Amino acid sequence: MTTFHELAIVCERIESISSSLAITQEVATFLRALEESELAVCPLLLMGTVFAEWRGLELGVGKSLLYAALSSASGWSARQLDELLREMGDVGRMAEEALRRRAQRTLLSAFGDDGGLSVLEVYDILERIARAEGRGSQGQKVQHLEYLFSSCSPLEARYLARLVMGEMRIGVGEGIVRDAIAQAFGVSSEEVERAYMFTGDLGEVAVLAMRKGSEGLREVRIRLFRPIRVMLAQIAPGISAALEEMGEAAVEWKYDGARVQVHIQGSEIRIFSRRLEEVTHPLRDVAEALLGCIDAREAVLDGEAVAYDPSGRPRAFQYVLRRFRRKYGIEKKRKEIPIHLFLFDCLHVDGKPLIDESLRERRRTLEQIVRESGVVSVAKQVITSDEEEASAVYHEALDAGHEGIILKKLSSPYIPGRRGKHWLKVKPLMETLDLVVVGADWGEGKRAHFLSSYYLACIEDDTGRLLEVGKVATGTTEEQLAEITEMLKPLIISQEGTYVRLEPVKVFEVAYEEIQRSPNYPSGYALRFPRFVRVREDKSPAEADTLSRIEELYARFQ
Repeated sequence: MTTFHELAIVCERIESISSSLAITQEVATFLRALEESELAVCPLLLMGTVFAEWRGLELGVGKSLLYAALSSASGWSARQLDELLREMGDVGRMAEEALRRRAQRTLLSAFGDDGGLSVLEVYDILERIARAEGRGSQGQKVQHLEYLFSSCSPLEARYLARLVMGEMRIGVGEGIVRDAIAQAFGVSSEEVERAYMFTGDLGEVAVLAMRKGSEGLREVRIRLFRPIRVMLAQIAPGISAALEEMGEAAVEWKYDGARVQVHIQGSEIRIFSRRLEEVTHPLRDVAEALLGCIDAREAVLDGEAVAYDPSGRPRAFQYVLRRFRRKYGIEKKRKEIPIHLFLFDCLHVDGKPLIDESLRERRRTLEQIVRESGVVSVAKQVITSDEEEASAVYHEALDAGHEGIILKKLSSPYIPGRRGKHWLKVKPLMETLDLVVVGADWGEGKRAHFLSSYYLACIEDDTGRLLEVGKVATGTTEEQLAEITEMLKPLIISQEGTYVRLEPVKVFEVAYEEIQRSPNYPSGYALRFPRFVRVREDKSPAEADTLSRIEELYARFQ
């Protein structure tokens, strides 16, 4: 049995290491020593994510719940904890110090012969916290957290607090865990990566690597009703450059909607968002339409859900998200915000995986199994190597109110969760980035009651660390400022002067004029003239743009 204290010691060791290779070795050694049931959860805990995305579980713990639990466990008031957080600058160090200074320790934390809570006990309680809902759920969450903190040593409290607040900050990201699994169980990183594409769960992949090695990893396929991450497009400077890269390409509209993944088995249809959350219930009209127009027993399809106004013009994708989030009054919302589903890829049909097949073959299969209706269509596609013809599709898409076009390499496989040159998008706006909001400043004058400028960070590829690339203070209306402030206020961790540090859980899309090298930010880069575009409610922080993408964009436009 591995105790949570042992996990905390490993985390502390990792936190003191700067070399990615050394961190990978440390994680591999730890994983190799775990029992199978522990191996299923520890990779996630090390990354600070707790639950695999496909499970659709969130802890739902903010600062107020954390303070309530810590107050009971440590004897410190919420005000004292707030002051301690400002002093320590880190929610984990704050919890550690509060427990270190507490007047007396409970019997639970006195560590008998059992050595304290096990990793699996902690994980089980975290799952109970995530599943608590309805009347009294907040009190239940606090009770569970209080029990955990009362059972913790100060060192354990450091990593428990970070875990529940989504701020592990030890430099362990997906890349390091992927390589550590490979190293621990004698398989290749490529095999681990491929299995992860299909499962979306590095804990599950680690167990499979331990039990069945390379053979087991190679056998992993798409599973019905287990959504996978979507394939992504890379920005191209223009149509000419994209065609030069690809030669002949499939040219499709880039719809202004929200990405969805459809899983079908017989009469059962389930729809998932880009964040792998199930949205079948709020989109039941789309699900019902799909029942009548898919000629296959089983299928996994990729597409875009687009909202339309009464005149037939597409609405901003936020309208689709309003449908996604609706739990009640669904019929009324369906009439207010009608949605059309455009399907553009087929990943699996009637037991046959298509992910490694060419786009040309996947598209042929899609067209064979989809009968269009008033709600469901196959996305428009033109195959061409002619710039003028591609340009005509581009302007047609813009005239219809959409974002631009995507050019797709006809021989390309489907690569889940990856952005590359197989798909290239062309848009008229200046380049945008999706970045994590890590802090904000209160405004001045008439904006004094708004959080009006926002500090933005990208993800360091292997470690998962958040590295600032600048702040944005333009592009928002007063109405948006009010909405964003209400959204961010519950996420405030600490405040110093007008600056507030935030839980890094929100993603903003930001446009900019250019990327410059800068010694002023940890990333080494800064955005010139950044401008707020929108909140990316459809993206998790893990899907924000990476440092390597910023480096690539910087190099491209030099």
